Amino acid sequence: MELEDYLAELTRRLIGVLADELLGVYAGGSYGLGAYDASRSDIDVTAVAVGALSPAAKQAIVAALRHEALPCPARGLELVVYPLATAQGGGGEPGFELNLNTGADMTFRVDEEPGEIEGFWFAIDRAILRDHGVALAGPPPAELFAPIARATLLPLLRESVLWHRDSEVALGTDVVLNSCRGLRWAADGTWSDKRAAGAWAAGEPIVAAALAGEVLDRGAVVRFLDAAAARLDDAARLA
Repeated sequence: MELEDYLAELTRRLIGVLADELLGVYAGGSYGLGAYDASRSDIDVTAVAVGALSPAAKQAIVAALRHEALPCPARGLELVVYPLATAQGGGGEPGFELNLNTGADMTFRVDEEPGEIEGFWFAIDRAILRDHGVALAGPPPAELFAPIARATLLPLLRESVLWHRDSEVALGTDVVLNSCRGLRWAADGTWSDKRAAGAWAAGEPIVAAALAGEVLDRGAVVRFLDAAAARLDDAARLA
């Protein structure tokens, strides 16, 4: 199935489950930023519902959209459903009703409440979605998603950098370029895809090496992440 057909069918199934409770469906992430790569990208989809979802509605969404029911043509689907209160709240909390990861190359995961999860990603994603999301159903994303204050986002961006530094994720190209995205937003308020953010920061040797596809020295990556976290911390103190 082609990606556009997949997104249309996904949206149709969400409407089938939530009906009038569904306010909007949006494609974000690399797709929204114009950098989707079928060979390596996830597809990020966000939906907004009027309010809280019943357990039955959550289960029905998972059953309808998991890879076994609707094969994802990307590496995987990352779906988040928010209540309108979270979308319009402008806060930094995860605040979702459902988080679903599913795909041929993605570990299956369902969260029916935030619980023990890396919560910083959700507000960051909502901020990017507000500026760059593609509406699959409903109004433009800026009509449902409130802006998130700089003073709220900067500590979350710092937290994401430190999470990469301390996690089991390989400290390679994506980690460096993702951190560049946060640094660029802190500097000029621009959200961009990872490679564009890397080009913006290409004066840093480790960033230039990441853009060139070189094997990166772990120690150099850790030093870059520590410096990035310090820059974000400095920006947060001035926010």
